[in-house]
Amino acid sequence: MRSKPLFNAAREKVKDILGHIPFGDTARKALSTAEEAGMRFVSSEPKTAVIFEEMGFRYVGPIDGHDYDTLCDVISNAKKIAGPVLLHVRTVKGKGFEPAELDKRTFHGVGPFELENGKIEFKSSARPTFSEAFADALTTLADRDRKVIAITAAMPDGTQLKRFARKHPDRYFDVGIAEAHGVCFAAGAATSGLKPVVAIYSTFLQRAYDQVVHDIVIQNLPVVLCMDRAGVAGDDGPTHMGLYDIAYLRTLPHMTIMAPRIEAELLPMLEHALGLGSPVAIRYPRGNSNGNHLEPPAPIVHGRGEVLRRGAGVALLALGNTCDHALDAYDLVDEGEKPTVVNMRFVRPLDEVLLIELAQTHRKFVTLEEHSLAGGFGSAVVEFIADRNLDVIVERIGVPNILIQHDKQPQQRAGFGLSGAHIAARVRRAAETAAKL
Repeated sequence: MRSKPLFNAAREKVKDILGHIPFGDTARKALSTAEEAGMRFVSSEPKTAVIFEEMGFRYVGPIDGHDYDTLCDVISNAKKIAGPVLLHVRTVKGKGFEPAELDKRTFHGVGPFELENGKIEFKSSARPTFSEAFADALTTLADRDRKVIAITAAMPDGTQLKRFARKHPDRYFDVGIAEAHGVCFAAGAATSGLKPVVAIYSTFLQRAYDQVVHDIVIQNLPVVLCMDRAGVAGDDGPTHMGLYDIAYLRTLPHMTIMAPRIEAELLPMLEHALGLGSPVAIRYPRGNSNGNHLEPPAPIVHGRGEVLRRGAGVALLALGNTCDHALDAYDLVDEGEKPTVVNMRFVRPLDEVLLIELAQTHRKFVTLEEHSLAGGFGSAVVEFIADRNLDVIVERIGVPNILIQHDKQPQQRAGFGLSGAHIAARVRRAAETAAKL
């Protein structure tokens, strides 16, 4: 009724009349009180209604979000109300499909399933995903150190922290869909001597940028930010692409940024991060590495990369899982054209000693990253080369300044040149150009 044009016209007319007669204000307040009493009588959310009415909103609801005709009618009427309107709509997650209504977490993001019974076919993998490796590594470290705590923002399944929660329920905190609060909470925990690890998708950490700067970095607090889904996110589409975290974090004082090339590198990186006593961000992708190059990682040394293959002429500077593509390219290139392949590990601090050494023996660097080319890892390398006036050409392979649409991850990566075949072709062209000089 409160959304109907006739009701609102009459309401405003009465208020206007009462404003021009003696004792009108008293009558107007009595009218508002009666209206609120009526709302309390018919509404299951009287306190919510009063709160927003006191803030100057016209509150309408709660409305059944599954009643199409009523919803259209109320929205149409609400558009005609002068001033701000808060329309309270209630829906049921998975409405209309009983398995989804009963298991909201599983059906939040789901692949193919049987319509008759809701049975989902889970694809098993012989190797853990980066997310699973992260959760297992953090659980192992928490077994050793009672100060380690885990925080997530309503993503226990996506980040796999449900594994941690089963082992250490008293040190697991789910703050709901409130990334900013989760990061601020972590900062507070760090001031009390705890070792907080915050697991948030890269794309959603953007919501907490203010807290990263003001609550963590300015105070130089030892909070570890673990950015899941860093890079292309596949079928989740543009909203979930983790392509900007390096750009918005590498400018911050005290911040260390790392990226593991394989799942097994997460444990030593987490251990290193928890021992630094300052802010750290670790970025890792959705899914697995490709499984072609699983040799054990070398020990982590702060700010130092790892040379995986020795070659000449071209140095492939790979960050994180792009090491897979670099090593695939190395295998595809003929002897005599083999590039040097480097697992850079750190975006900040860069391995400046290694870059200077490579610049003395290589004519070209090719940087590889699953990140925006603007402000990313390649940009950091270019800035360093320019600042030191080093005689080396830098080519960057990454994501241009566009929105990536839904697709499978291999297709998304190949579209930007992040494949062994494309990188191998780049290396061959560099060798041909050098031969003509």
